[in-house]
Amino acid sequence: MRLARFTHNDNFGYAVIESNQVKVLSGHPIGELQFTGEVLDLSDVRLLAPVIPSKIICIGKNYREHSLEMGTEPPSEPLFFFKPTTSIIGPEDFIRIPSQSNDVQHESELAIVISRLCKDVPLGRVSDVILGYTCANDVTARDLQFRDGQWARSKGFDTFCPLGPWIETELSNAQDTKIESRLNGAITQQASTSEMVHTIAELVSWVSHHMTLLPGDVILTGSPAGMSKMVSADVVEVEITGIGTLRNKVVAYE
Repeated sequence: MRLARFTHNDNFGYAVIESNQVKVLSGHPIGELQFTGEVLDLSDVRLLAPVIPSKIICIGKNYREHSLEMGTEPPSEPLFFFKPTTSIIGPEDFIRIPSQSNDVQHESELAIVISRLCKDVPLGRVSDVILGYTCANDVTARDLQFRDGQWARSKGFDTFCPLGPWIETELSNAQDTKIESRLNGAITQQASTSEMVHTIAELVSWVSHHMTLLPGDVILTGSPAGMSKMVSADVVEVEITGIGTLRNKVVAYE
């Protein structure tokens, strides 16, 4: 099932996407689904980021080749940091290059969406707290990341967390699915989620042992190798098999 957030005629809502139909929900998609009976054409609505979480937890250096291209071995324990919710944008929204950076790069990632309040989740119970998965782009001002020595500023600019196009609740094998990014149509990243250093179950359990997770919280699971600089007028796409494609255009900040 594909859960989406959308706008139509200045109204906002949640829906289930089936084929090219948007079946409108009467409330939030987390929990029991209730439909209004209204059905729209997908071509008539604008999809938004599928969720606005209380927090975005990002896992760093979770693919070995990406860690090596950053100049380090993968960490023995999951390394996590945060993005502010103000960095979230949806499909087809603009990624804005801030004036403070001369090297903004994309990072394609599988994102986990949490289904319920949880803490100290055992490895064997992780599937019970996952609502589904979506595509993410951990946009990074790489020059600022290296300059600052910590990642808050380089990862936290407005528009630096594209999510979408929807939440897929029935991804058959999230731990072995293809992830790919394209810049102006050229493949820049291509890997399988099976190449993660720390698995999805390990990440959710690990994070939950350090903080309480709330319904709708998002965990970005790390980026494969292939960091690429983006400039104004570029188009970047993150495609994950079984979910779909997240597409964004890049513009200069004004």
